[in-house]
Amino acid sequence: MLDKIANYNLKYEKKQYRLPCLVKKHYNVTMKNRFFIILTVLLAALILIGCKNSKTSPFAGKENLDKDTSYALGMSLGVNIKDSFKADELFPYINEFISGFKDGIADGKTRFSVPEAMELIEASIYALTEEKYAELMQKENSFLAENSKKPGVRITLSGLQYEVITETSGPKPSFLDEVLIHFEGTLVDGTVFDSTYHEDPTDLALYAIFPGWSEGLQLMSIGSKYKLYIPSELGCGPSGYGPIPPYATLIITVELLDILGNE
Repeated sequence: MLDKIANYNLKYEKKQYRLPCLVKKHYNVTMKNRFFIILTVLLAALILIGCKNSKTSPFAGKENLDKDTSYALGMSLGVNIKDSFKADELFPYINEFISGFKDGIADGKTRFSVPEAMELIEASIYALTEEKYAELMQKENSFLAENSKKPGVRITLSGLQYEVITETSGPKPSFLDEVLIHFEGTLVDGTVFDSTYHEDPTDLALYAIFPGWSEGLQLMSIGSKYKLYIPSELGCGPSGYGPIPPYATLIITVELLDILGNE
């Protein structure tokens, strides 16, 4: 399985997919992930330049950057961190932030255990995300609730909604298969974010795309045509991607042209 994913990722790099969000490895970085990236960058900075208020670095090794370079590195990291915090509307108490970071690298007493700290961070970021996108989440929930009442709309256990436009019989692809498809993807307002109908069909590996996309294709036989209503939790998630906003239901009309197997 891991070899298959590695081979598909290599193949992916050689192709120009129009919407990277359609492939798992190209999900947009969420606020929580970006926050932990920032912490990693800060740690790297301290490894290189030490702590400002200490005569020696808490890490072994002699400084190998001069003072101007060290300052430039710190300045650059500070600007990037500031921009990342502003982009995600994260505004920590800076003195507490620095205090917690210093305690964390000093092997001394900390206010929380690592699991407690991670739980607190995740809970706070989750609450901020819900507050920031509450209106979008409500709009999506309302759309899905109304759409589920439409004649012909079916719902799977995961929450995926779909309509059968053309049904055929025969084998269905498995999670390990690659398939050849034509499709058009729109937002609920009708905005087209991707389509193959003006060009050649595209192939996708079902194990390498987001869950709702993969699940819908596994319901189909060759020659069938479905309309998928993919909730954001099964699609591009709370971060969206490019023309796809956060918490967006994706409407994908798809034709399964062939099952390419799992070689």
